[in-house]
Amino acid sequence: MQYDNVNRRISHSAPSYFPTALLGCSLVFMVQGFYSASDDVVELNPSNFNREVLQSDSLWLIEFYAPWCGHCQSLTADWKKTATALKGIVKVGAVDADQHNSLGGQYSVRGFPTIKIFGANKNKPDDYQGGRNSQAIVDGALNALQTLVKDRMSGRSGGSDYSRQSGGGGGGSKKDVVELTDDNFDRLVLNSGEVWLVEFFAPWCGHCKSLEPEWAAAASAVKEQTKDKVHLGAVDATVHQGLASRYGIRGFPTIKIFKKGEEPEDYQGGRTRGDIIAGALDLFSDNAAPPELLEILNADVLKKTCDDYQLCVIAVLPHILDTGAAGRNGYLEVMMKMAEKYKKKMWGWLWTEAGVQMELEASLGIGGFGYPAMAAINARKMKFALLKGSFSETGIHEFLRDLSVGRGSTATVGGGALPNINSVEAWDGKDGELPVEDDYDLSDVDLDDIFDKDEL
Repeated sequence: MQYDNVNRRISHSAPSYFPTALLGCSLVFMVQGFYSASDDVVELNPSNFNREVLQSDSLWLIEFYAPWCGHCQSLTADWKKTATALKGIVKVGAVDADQHNSLGGQYSVRGFPTIKIFGANKNKPDDYQGGRNSQAIVDGALNALQTLVKDRMSGRSGGSDYSRQSGGGGGGSKKDVVELTDDNFDRLVLNSGEVWLVEFFAPWCGHCKSLEPEWAAAASAVKEQTKDKVHLGAVDATVHQGLASRYGIRGFPTIKIFKKGEEPEDYQGGRTRGDIIAGALDLFSDNAAPPELLEILNADVLKKTCDDYQLCVIAVLPHILDTGAAGRNGYLEVMMKMAEKYKKKMWGWLWTEAGVQMELEASLGIGGFGYPAMAAINARKMKFALLKGSFSETGIHEFLRDLSVGRGSTATVGGGALPNINSVEAWDGKDGELPVEDDYDLSDVDLDDIFDKDEL
């Protein structure tokens, strides 16, 4: 049987390294060339990714790695064994995301190694969450393959979501490309306050016809990944000559970028859907407002933030009586600057007052470090890292920089789950006040009635 052959390939391959965790890669000596042409692992890059993966009907298992990552180096032997075992059944590839960071960014790779499964919907790969030894990886791939086959048999999937440029049929959905005209251009584009990539085309243009499926597929992906904040549009410049003249269109296709309050600029990126998506996501993050800094007022605030984002950064600030409003606002200002600096990471940002959420502090081991303190939680893995340096722009930047490239020590959240959270009132922005005790008037108290003088 096919699966038996896979298992035999594994058992006759070289010994594997021990499985390792995704988080916490250490900075080690530089290693180049994890895979060679003699390996069954396909080296992927922006030049061949679209052709090999996105336009393929095959199931792909892809490792995004960085050469300096110790866990990536440990995974290499197992990844080669996996590729050999699955040869002819599932495609196994690898992307040096340190060198080709546009690919890593396109698929929200934040740590190394990250493994993704590209199945029926190549636009939305699944994260592989299993073990990091060859047998576990092969089992996960075969399970994904079975799911893909069942979906195809039931009619829910028809292979690649993307059409070949030469094969006709739309890749993505043409309805996600907004048709722009002389009548609606100003209203939809210039007055929207959002980012637009606009293609000016001519129906007779061969290059425009080649771009059409790429543009449609990119439009669908960008709409979903930016929550409809970046738009792809198209103008038939042979019909709407006023628009073409206004923006100096001289050749086809011409792509221009429109941002609120700025002059349009020429798009200089590649013309594959992957290139277009990566460029649109960069525009989205560059123009996005910094994430909101929320006080943890109840369990819903913590859960939603940590569930919606890959990391939630939590500060525990000193009691208001220790800092006053000015001191607290100073800490919050530092956090907002860091949120702005790291807004491309799409992390969530939270804060609470020391002593208010004691179970949260205990689950993160914060108490022993004093206040202010900071932790970053990956709720999907229930792992966290603590700020060990100063609560300053420099200290927090160094902490978050290490996290963003997979460095730094991590631990498991106490209890393996988000803790219970107390519901509290929001800070009113004012200085704290000491509790007021009741005043007692002792002028009418006859102490002789209380104490026996003979006993004094």
